[in-house]
Amino acid sequence: MGYRVAVIGATGNVGREVLNILAERKFPADEVIALASSRSTGREISFGDKILKAKNLDDYDFKGVDFAIMSAGSEISKTWAPKLGAMGIIVIDNSSFWRYHSDVPLIVPEVNAHVLDGYMANPKRNNIIANPNCSTAQLVVALKPLHDFAKITRIVVSTYQSVSGAGKEGVDELWNQTKGIFVNDTATVGKFPKQIAFNVIPHIDVFMEDGYTKEEWKVLAETKKILDPKIRVTCTAVRVPVFVGHSEAVNIEFENPISADEARDLLREAPGISVLDKREPGGYATPIDAVGEYDTFVSRIREDNTVENGLAIWVVSDNLRKGAALNAIQIAETLIERGLMDKRAAA
Repeated sequence: MGYRVAVIGATGNVGREVLNILAERKFPADEVIALASSRSTGREISFGDKILKAKNLDDYDFKGVDFAIMSAGSEISKTWAPKLGAMGIIVIDNSSFWRYHSDVPLIVPEVNAHVLDGYMANPKRNNIIANPNCSTAQLVVALKPLHDFAKITRIVVSTYQSVSGAGKEGVDELWNQTKGIFVNDTATVGKFPKQIAFNVIPHIDVFMEDGYTKEEWKVLAETKKILDPKIRVTCTAVRVPVFVGHSEAVNIEFENPISADEARDLLREAPGISVLDKREPGGYATPIDAVGEYDTFVSRIREDNTVENGLAIWVVSDNLRKGAALNAIQIAETLIERGLMDKRAAA
């Protein structure tokens, strides 16, 4: 039996990527519906070798829909996710709104798919499953096998995040500023607080009272919820002039000994990871290498001798894929593979 899948926010960057990946992975769907706001109704969107026309979210009849993959922002998710969940539809939400609710699981299938078993067995569940922040998703994929082996106690991570993480406006701003600088025009600042072309900005999202930004706080909170609440995490989030692909420099402290060779072997065997770690020029992954790829790339694996049991690694991933669209689809695939959609009716 095939499923009916509604993609909400289908005309945005992530929504389009959801449609691309559904087609690429041959997701078992009898029907895929592209939904968007009234101003985008009728817009044509590619879905494999087909063209879908966006339908109006506000007046769509969701009867018979099995999955709703939401990539339309927190306000839409706040309003629509409970309504759809109450209809028995499994909502997989890409916004930040539901991630920190205690009754909503935050899932990266390579890391904590087992959480879905208990969730789907709970008759009081709200049918909402949250997708993590793009930076968190790739981070925890890389950390999981290392944590299982040597137990992580502390992480220091610096993220270098591409402009696509800020949506189409961010991509357009980098493009326009770069073109303008080459013809001696003044770079117009809009989406970002400072010029992004040929620059880096140590500021993503709003500042909080403790001096961290909301983006940095998300990495802290989500890593604890997904991986282990006892891990201490600190983060600095930086916007860089890259179109697609987030990078992270990660220093990790462990309770137990672990060598760089052991870490390399563990990561090579772990799901969703490609290790590219040659100690020579070009023997590491960069954002360009990750674009269009499903895997998270890990490079520069080395021991950190400033602490008793420490490693340093470099992590790169396509933020529109593993950081958003791919992870959401993997959640749906996991529910199907584990037979958990059958429990939906029973609950």
